[in-house]
Amino acid sequence: MDTNLDVTPAFKTNNRAKVAAGLGATLALLLVGRIALAHSTSQSLIPVQASTSPSNGDLNPYGLAVVPAKFPKGGSVASGQLLVSNFNNSSNDGNLQGQGTTIVIMDPSTGNQTGVFFQGSAPLGFSNALAVARAGFVFAGSVFTTTPDASDPTAGPLLVLDRKGNLVDSITTGTNGPWGLALNDKGKTAQLFVSNVFDGTVTRLAVSFANGSFSVVGSPTTIASGYAFGLDAAALVVGPAGLAYDSKRDILYVAAEDDNEIFAIASASKTATNGGKGTLIFSDSHLEGPVGLIIAPNGDLIAANADPDAHENPNNPSGLIEFTPAGKFVREFSIDPNQGAAFAILNVAVNGVNQFAYVDDFASTLTVLRLTTK
Repeated sequence: MDTNLDVTPAFKTNNRAKVAAGLGATLALLLVGRIALAHSTSQSLIPVQASTSPSNGDLNPYGLAVVPAKFPKGGSVASGQLLVSNFNNSSNDGNLQGQGTTIVIMDPSTGNQTGVFFQGSAPLGFSNALAVARAGFVFAGSVFTTTPDASDPTAGPLLVLDRKGNLVDSITTGTNGPWGLALNDKGKTAQLFVSNVFDGTVTRLAVSFANGSFSVVGSPTTIASGYAFGLDAAALVVGPAGLAYDSKRDILYVAAEDDNEIFAIASASKTATNGGKGTLIFSDSHLEGPVGLIIAPNGDLIAANADPDAHENPNNPSGLIEFTPAGKFVREFSIDPNQGAAFAILNVAVNGVNQFAYVDDFASTLTVLRLTTK
């Protein structure tokens, strides 16, 4: 970490969270440039940070997605807002893994939670698989449990929700434990890339949004397989997880959590064959069970270490790892001194301002850093 950067913003949470957010700010500053100047004195200081736990007490945020530009109006969410999905239920119920039922709406400009976009019936256990299509649909993966000791992890569906948070469909074919998700959004159609934690595969599904409706087109295609997967004492399950899609190069990057490696799948939108794990691009001791994965504005990749029992390193908890597509390690940062806090990360430009965001699974918070490359 570059300790010469002075990042001393105001926060809304405890001292432990202040440290975490400060480290996140340093990472984002190094990646994308300088902090964006506030346009008015009423804007919150940066970064902003708030709880992702809704009124029902759900905890442990896993998924994070932005509502894209041109998202239809008249729904429960608007362009630029963030959605966060919860994996565990409330602490009053024992904080059980795989029994969270909520997706909450977060305002990135203030860090405030503005409402619940969707609340289903237990068990659901929303995973890291969360994406929003600009046609007005939200996709959320489910891996649930039904026992107090979480000894029975089960593959749930990939839920399809409309812009008002109504359940439209549940995709069960080609989704064997949807743990990660990437979207190739083409407007009236899209391709969904799904990483499956119960069989170690990545599948591609074609979907249509014709006439404002939703439908799956054809059958899923398995484009990658052979990733390690299984149960884990700390993480419940491990396997292929975070996906990041480079539409310009048609490359899908895969964070293989249990392999502890990052792979690339070429011609991801077109291939009709199973290419195995793809090409190994990064294998380094800094990886500790990567779950979240994004492509940064500078073209590098950033992975979030979930610290599963199989790959835990107590000396480097909850790390964000930056590396080049050619596999060169750049830097790492810890967002939390506790193990297992780093899950979903996000980088998106909204209204000319670059935003870097991450969830802290240990503290059940979302941190948003407003930055610009201008």
